[in-house]
Amino acid sequence: MIQKVLSDMSNEARDPRYFQILFLGTFLLYGVSYLGWQNETSKYIALLASVVVTQLAFTHYTTRRYSSIKSALITGLGLCLLLRTGSIHTAILAAAIAISTKFLIKVKNKHIFNPANVGIIAAMLLTNDAWISPGQWGSSVLLWFFVGAAGLMMILKVGRLDTSFTFILTFGVLLFARQVLYLGWEPSVWLHQMSNGTLLLFTFFMITDPMTTPNHKYARVLWSLVLAVGLFVASNFFYMQTAAIWLLVIFSPFTPLFDKLFVARKFEWEGIPLERNDTVIIK
Repeated sequence: MIQKVLSDMSNEARDPRYFQILFLGTFLLYGVSYLGWQNETSKYIALLASVVVTQLAFTHYTTRRYSSIKSALITGLGLCLLLRTGSIHTAILAAAIAISTKFLIKVKNKHIFNPANVGIIAAMLLTNDAWISPGQWGSSVLLWFFVGAAGLMMILKVGRLDTSFTFILTFGVLLFARQVLYLGWEPSVWLHQMSNGTLLLFTFFMITDPMTTPNHKYARVLWSLVLAVGLFVASNFFYMQTAAIWLLVIFSPFTPLFDKLFVARKFEWEGIPLERNDTVIIK
């Protein structure tokens, strides 16, 4: 009995969601302390409370697995970091929609949309009081390394290193080829765009969600390539500064197709990620 308890405690301590909550919470504290987000504190509190209450309500009537509160906090912190709004009511709406989609929009017991992503999109479409501000983080090399290092630690825990690296390397190479090699701009312009805090949070925390990305690593690489090329085209030729958020919600419904073509077992938070036994069957 004691050995089982100790084993359960050890498995709980290794849950990568704790690391993600820690890092996202640190980024939020950075924004409040150094980037002048103090006036948003009441919205952050309301938003975090809303994701927890919504998660508890759905969990009570469905799985009864209350450890999922950790996932809700990750969603809430993601919304705090990316969504800008002038109203507490809009923040609560985004939080409620984000968590609800996890339970209401599913295929084979796997939710389709990244909760924070769909919450942001829903708030922007349903209200005139929600937006994304890509420049709110500034662009500094320090932030680039800070977010990158923290994100790397998290994705190594979750096993989604392939997703982030494929995406950021593909986008970075395409952007460098256009801006530096083709247009002749200074490399500092490229570095400035690549060190954008919103882009890095999107790369290391949003598209690494193991519950909404394809199950198989080959599928994730292909999925990341498509997303990176789409972002490059949308941001450089159509000048969509928030293209990443829109593209993710557009591409997410294709995840079940990738899972059907490339067969692998679904990731489960309550256990060990089953990456070692991936098998691919292309139909």
